[in-house]
Formats: sequence, C-alpha cells, structure tokens
Amino acid sequence: MSGKKTHFCMECRREAGYRIQRVTKKVCIRDKEYEFEVSEGVCENCGGIANIPGLMDSNAMEIDRQYRMRECIVKIDDIYNVMEVYNIGKAPLSLALGFGEITITRYLAGQVPSKEYSDIIRAVLESPTFMVKKLNENAEKIGETAYRKSMKAAKDLEPLFALSEPMLLSISYLFKKVEEITPLALQKMLYYVQGIHMALFGKEAFCEECEAWAHGPVFRAVYEVFKSFKYNPIDDARFTMFQNRWGELPTDVRKVIDMVAETFGMYSGKVLEHITHKEEPWIEARVNCLPGEVATEVIQKERIRDYFVKVREEYGVEDVRGLRRYIGDKLKCA
Repeated sequence: MSGKKTHFCMECRREAGYRIQRVTKKVCIRDKEYEFEVSEGVCENCGGIANIPGLMDSNAMEIDRQYRMRECIVKIDDIYNVMEVYNIGKAPLSLALGFGEITITRYLAGQVPSKEYSDIIRAVLESPTFMVKKLNENAEKIGETAYRKSMKAAKDLEPLFALSEPMLLSISYLFKKVEEITPLALQKMLYYVQGIHMALFGKEAFCEECEAWAHGPVFRAVYEVFKSFKYNPIDDARFTMFQNRWGELPTDVRKVIDMVAETFGMYSGKVLEHITHKEEPWIEARVNCLPGEVATEVIQKERIRDYFVKVREEYGVEDVRGLRRYIGDKLKCA
C-alpha cells in the first residue's frame, strides 16, 4: 500500500485503504433543520465508515460556511475586515454597533451571529455612512480615542463611494485577478475593460467618463481614490469591503476583466501607457494638446466603442489569443 492513504478500520481490525465521498447530512440549527454537503470516509475493504483524522473538524467548518451562506450571515473574515477598514478594536466595535462589549470577541471565536446582528455588521462593511451613524449613536460608550480613530477612517472612505458600484466591484475584482497593480496600470486596465466590454456586448461596463490625460486614459474619480499611492503598487484595505460581492458583477463584465487581467495585466503601467498612446481614441482627444500638456478632454464612450469594435473585427478579442495578438502588434510599433 505504499503511497496509498490508509486508516485502522475498527470493523476490519486492520489497516485498510479508504476513499472520500460527498454525502448529505441533516443538522438542526436554532430549531430549524438543514441539509449540508459534507465529506465522509469509506473503508475500501468493508465499506464501513472510516474515522479519518481531521475530517470531523473539516466538516464542521464546511457546515459553518454553508449555513452562513444560506442564511446570509457574515463570515469571521468579514468582521476582521470591518475592524481593519475602520481602525477599531473588538470591544469598541461591539459597543459602537450597539452590542454587548464581548459580542464581537465571541463571533471571532466562532459563535454565529443572529441575522439581526449580522445585518448590522454587513451594513457597516458596505456603508461608511451607516458606520458614522452608529459611531455617533454610541460615542459615549466607546471612548474618545476609539471614536476619533474610527470616525477618521470612515470619513476617509467617502471618496471611494463617489465611484459607481460597478466601478468599485470591477476594481476590487481586478485586485483579485492581478497580483500587483499600480494606479497607472489600474487606469489603463479599466479603460480596456470598458472598451472591450462595449465592443463585445454593446454597452458600458461602468458609467464613469474617461479623460485623455498626458499619461493615457484616466478615470478622474478613480485617480482621486488612489493618488496617494503615486507610482507604487496599491495596497488598499478599503477594498476588502467588496471582496464578498464579486458575484454582483454581471457575468459578461467578469469575463472581460478575466481576459484583461490575463493579457494587459501582465504588463507594467508604463507599457500600457505606451500602448494607449498608439490608439486612436486617446490621440484624437488630445489633437489640440502639446505633449505632456495637462488636459481634461473626455474620450467619448462612443469613440471608445467604435475603436474597439474595429479591434474585435481585426483580432477577434472574444478570447485572450486575440488580445495577445493586438498587444503584440502595438508593442512592435515603437
């Protein structure tokens, strides 16, 4: 049995191989019965249930995950995200939300929140305005220092929410797909998401206007959010707020982001800038500008769409192979 997983079977009274299969298990939680998909070990010799070390703990975690998903209950990671985003500790957060002082501590230890309390946690994760409201309601309970730090963090989130939800979710999903991304590279990838999406599906991925800046296409509202990172890779804890909402992005937008990340996402911001400088929409929008001149001319969406429709017709950008050919040709035109 060299290299084969085995266990000591209590029925066979000897070491035997086993396999893992998925089964449905009924569990009663808070007076309600649920069915969960879990794993079960089966002895390959006698067919009896195999007691596999660690499987019970793994199933407990899986039941917890499935239950929270089914009932829309926040996960432990969501609570840590709230603490990080709002720069607040466990006890102050409990009090700020109107809970008992050790409630958040219990949740972090694994206790499942009620739906009512879960909805409050989710609300502050998704809305700094709601967090400001809760902080002001409970300011006397949490102490001046904790109040001041958390309120500043909440206020710092406000520029983020000047962006549309499709833009916020697209940025968050790009952060997932691209390991390291600078503000310059992010701007260019968002531009390509918009153009390719319009070429393939005939509609915009997000509503924000794009301007023809000296270093290529720029979404001004996105620039305001990330300008403090300058030319450095973006490391922004604020976007943990959106990592559980990628499912809200339409399938067609996710498909385009996946393709852009796999192609344009392989290049630096300066290389992407070089490519955009050879594309008609940016060139035409800056026709009356000197090189390097500050300008805010909008690149009209219709012009972006028309250009990328031509790119689609020539290269076939329905998959990454066409996009790679397009990028390769643009880089040859140095």
